[in-house]
Amino acid sequence: QVQVVESGGGLVQTGGSLRLSCTVSGLTFSEHAMGWFRQAPGKEREGVSFISWYGSTIAYTDSVKGRFTTSRDNAKNMLYLQMNSLKPEDTAMYYCAAKRRETTYYNAYDLSPNSGYSYWGQGTQVTVSS
Repeated sequence: QVQVVESGGGLVQTGGSLRLSCTVSGLTFSEHAMGWFRQAPGKEREGVSFISWYGSTIAYTDSVKGRFTTSRDNAKNMLYLQMNSLKPEDTAMYYCAAKRRETTYYNAYDLSPNSGYSYWGQGTQVTVSS
């Protein structure tokens, strides 16, 4: 049984930082590409970052470039999202998701939640106060 569990969300002031973590079990983590997604109330789920199965390819949506950093530790089955200089518009539920490396496109489509992500967590709430 595959389990994807996010943690690290919370309430932070504008300009603050948070580090999200995602632990994955029940699959071969090193054979899966990973993505971070977010969904604000009334909005569609959007891709935040993508990291390929070995970490050699990383992509970010434009609105977080230079502020967010994603990384992974295949030895620990962990995915991370370091979020700095947070803004109120970053407020959302954040999800991590996994897809088999064979479904990696190595382009912006990997940021789409419809690009083959099979396993999703329940999310962790990030709220940035102004």
